[in-house]
Amino acid sequence: MTPAPLTFDEPEAKAAARLQPAPVIEVLSAEKVFADGTRALQPVDLTLRAGDFMTLIGPSGCGKSTLLGMMSNLLQPSEGRLSWWRGGPEKIGAKGRQIGIVFQDPTLMPWATVESNVRLLFDLDRVPASESMPRVRDALARVGLSKFAKHYPRQLSGGMRMRVAIARALATDPDVLLMDEPFGALDEFTRHKLDADILDMWQERSLTAVFVTHSIYEAVFLSTRIVVMAASPGRIIHEIIVDEPFPRDESFRVSTRFANLCADVLNALSLAQKPNHGAS
Repeated sequence: MTPAPLTFDEPEAKAAARLQPAPVIEVLSAEKVFADGTRALQPVDLTLRAGDFMTLIGPSGCGKSTLLGMMSNLLQPSEGRLSWWRGGPEKIGAKGRQIGIVFQDPTLMPWATVESNVRLLFDLDRVPASESMPRVRDALARVGLSKFAKHYPRQLSGGMRMRVAIARALATDPDVLLMDEPFGALDEFTRHKLDADILDMWQERSLTAVFVTHSIYEAVFLSTRIVVMAASPGRIIHEIIVDEPFPRDESFRVSTRFANLCADVLNALSLAQKPNHGAS
């Protein structure tokens, strides 16, 4: 739909808001206190918009995974609420509103083949093989594992096992991909390759993504937005926009702009380490 033309008397902020992509997930003063009294997140307000590649970064214990868990609807906020496509969790799962999740551990079934692991979600929903298998094969092709469909997880490297987990998420044709530090245990070479692959898939499939990491370099390479968090309690203290063109390659990693953005994130993280910075 073509947006209505802007009028000269319309406030600039309101006009800009009208031109922004639609909200996909909104975190609305949501906080999380666990049963043992641990306050994992103080009230957080955050909007994920269509087409974002948002990275959450911060020290251990700052609530990155908790926030991601709430965005996936696997965790419920103690106070506040979340909105998905301007509605409740019932909006999740409809056409154009699928969420895929990749955890830090690939969580593969060791007794099952790669193909069976990728097919798992379809099997749980009792989707016929005639419908699921083309999607499984396509997902394996996208992550470069077509030749390993009949292998078992023990026969794969760590990077390949993570590719299986990504394929499992992609097979459901998600519109939003949530990733909880999926490459943290991998060597730097493999990590760089998978970062590039994820960006390619994000662009090709017009995904909206949220990515949790501890790596400044990874955050800057991947993101359109970097959300910096602090701990005790977990909270958002800063956001950095990475207004750099895609596709990104190794030339971006060695550019002055990349170095400057890394320095900005490092400075924000340094503030996050200071006691009670931004805490209420």
